[in-house]
Amino acid sequence: MTAKETKVKTVRRSLVAAQQAAVRSSQRGLPQAERAVLVAVEFTGERRKLTAAARLARNAAAVSAGTALEEGNGESSSAGATRAVDLDFDASLAEFEELARSAGAEVAATLIQRRPRPDPATLVGGGKLEEIEGVIASTGADLVLFDHDLSPSQLRNLEAKLPCRVIDRTQLILDIFARHARTREGQLQVELAQLEYQLPRLAGRGKAMSQLGGGIGTRGPGETQLETDRRKINMRIDHVKEQLESVRRIRRQQRQRREAVPVPVVALVGYTNAGKSTLFNALTEAGVLESSRMFATLDPKLRQLQLPSRRKILLSDTVGFIRNLPHTLVTSFRATLEEVERAELLLHVRDASSPMVAEQKAQVQKVLAELDVSNKPVIEVLNKIDLVSDKEGAPMGAPGSVAVSGLKKLGLDHLLKAIDDALVADPVVEMQFRLPQSEGAVLAALEAGAIVEGKKFEGNLAFLSARGPASLLNRFRRFRERT
Repeated sequence: MTAKETKVKTVRRSLVAAQQAAVRSSQRGLPQAERAVLVAVEFTGERRKLTAAARLARNAAAVSAGTALEEGNGESSSAGATRAVDLDFDASLAEFEELARSAGAEVAATLIQRRPRPDPATLVGGGKLEEIEGVIASTGADLVLFDHDLSPSQLRNLEAKLPCRVIDRTQLILDIFARHARTREGQLQVELAQLEYQLPRLAGRGKAMSQLGGGIGTRGPGETQLETDRRKINMRIDHVKEQLESVRRIRRQQRQRREAVPVPVVALVGYTNAGKSTLFNALTEAGVLESSRMFATLDPKLRQLQLPSRRKILLSDTVGFIRNLPHTLVTSFRATLEEVERAELLLHVRDASSPMVAEQKAQVQKVLAELDVSNKPVIEVLNKIDLVSDKEGAPMGAPGSVAVSGLKKLGLDHLLKAIDDALVADPVVEMQFRLPQSEGAVLAALEAGAIVEGKKFEGNLAFLSARGPASLLNRFRRFRERT
């Protein structure tokens, strides 16, 4: 091989290595091959408070019913509350493992610690920290995932004592969001949340975060590396916020055009992986991504849907919620969740087969309260009833809830009728019309947008009864038959 050929091969290898490094540096989050050790912490002090609260609530309910609990019943109540808390913890642990898999991590081991209160320095105790280090060495894990938010000091202390990276719950959720963001808007929202998360955690990461190239004007007099990084992140946050405001402005313009022709918006909301996208596809045949992974839907989808009354609505599929949803995500995704704020009706999709169905409902209501939409009319949709056995029975929802299966397309007719009945801005009315046969365009419009019955012709006139949206029928009220 000549010297020239050797040089060419060397240059090619360098280019390939540079491209691979660029891809790695541009990737957000966890590579597919990473093995993770999961650490879940339950604080028993909080559990004792919850158990006591449950016992007091049970006693208060018994007193209000005119009965008295014996001492033995009280103990039974306490044991039942403890079992409920344990069930909640087990379900939360299963949810955390699913989060890790959704991020592309391979779960190497799961460690649990129960302690009265968190350690202010490392969250877990010193003995558990040594156990984590041993498990990392034996499994060859690449990172440790904590099912808890870590303070900046806890994160620094853990990374100093453990031989691999440490990621807390918020950072894990941000990573999943970064993987699933497809549109420019979604990517901007994820980047804003990531930057706001990183800002207070820069101390101790100056070298890793540094992009300083040197030169005049790159730093202020006496500015430290940490201050430089903070300034750069703050500048980037301002820039991303400006771009998101531009997105909001475009959305407002699109919404104003939609509102010129009044079509009600109905938004699907619910816990992540409750089956919203599957139900959305079953109703609209939109073909959006359906996945068992968490947060598979980030970017809102709008599709037109015709109700049994012939009214047309816009159905919106939105991002799912989760317990302890990072506040930065609620703030950053406000542009996406504007469809929820503008919706006339919310469909709260719940997973009827989940053992955590009641807690998931509470978490969704908490996020809706943060968005100031708690006062909107809501229809509870109990989804996945095909996964509920006859012995278990479907969970009891609020009066007026609808049981469906988006996958099997069960109960969709009842859901559409419930939506029809709940929309009050453009109510369904019935009118009698007397039309000259020359007004064929009016007759065609009524047949397209309303239910026409009893149509008959007498001479040059057509008599009919139409039932449909008031906005449509009122356009032709000059042809109403006078009684």
